[in-house]
Amino acid sequence: MEKSKKSFDKAELDLLKEGLNRSYKERFEMATLLYKIQKTMSKATITHKPFISK
Repeated sequence: MEKSKKSFDKAELDLLKEGLNRSYKERFEMATLLYKIQKTMSKATITHKPFISK
C-alpha cells in the first residue's frame, strides 16, 4: 500500500511539473477544448430506442 501511495504521489508531482512547463498558448488551447467538451456534454440528451421493433 505504501509503495503504491509513493508511486501515485510521484506521478502526481510529475504531472504538476509537466503542467508548469507548458506555455500560456497550450494552457489556453487545453482550457478551450475542455470548455467546448463541457458545453457539448451539457446540451447532450440520452435517448434509448429498442433494438428490436415490433
